[in-house]
Amino acid sequence: MEKYVYKGKNVEDLLKLACEELNVSESDIFYSTHEERTGLFSGKKIVVELIKVSDTADFGKQILENILKGFNIEGQIEKKIRDKQIFYSVHSDNNGALIGKNGRILDNIQKYLRQAINAQIGIHVNIVLDIENYKEKQNRYLERDVKRIAREVTLSKKEVKLDPMNSYQRRIVHNALSKFDYISTESIGEEPNRCVVIKYKEKEEENK
Repeated sequence: MEKYVYKGKNVEDLLKLACEELNVSESDIFYSTHEERTGLFSGKKIVVELIKVSDTADFGKQILENILKGFNIEGQIEKKIRDKQIFYSVHSDNNGALIGKNGRILDNIQKYLRQAINAQIGIHVNIVLDIENYKEKQNRYLERDVKRIAREVTLSKKEVKLDPMNSYQRRIVHNALSKFDYISTESIGEEPNRCVVIKYKEKEEENK
């Protein structure tokens, strides 16, 4: 996986130059910046290090292929890229071994995959891994449950604190309830115990 380095005085100009030379748009790259002192009196330069999103996705797929080999499992890996977020979907002959009880093995594989990619490129990348649409199904169940709870909160006017969730699950809750009248959501606490609170919202607050 190739990392490209550009040096100059202005981040915007460097990104424009990089995109022109690599024939990509800014949405097609991950990049980080830092300053580099060039001499005692010559001041500093801006250094932009970047990697193509597509190359990063390919690297992640290779890691997943090695993981499947380690499990001695045959499978197919599909990858998609949307808004710099990389999605992997695995279809195998032994999905249960990759998912684990309550999805714990799946979560650990995703965590390892994210850490391996971030360590390699030095840039945080949002990775989502699913095994045979397990997470997609769980997300539908989660949306159904929180909508039911939101309706109960609307009637009782009493807030409900949900169990701790990861950032991806919390985002699902916030999005699922964003259009509910009289309902607001708030994430509280510290990781890994951060959770969502579903609250009743008085009518007059809507116009503030």
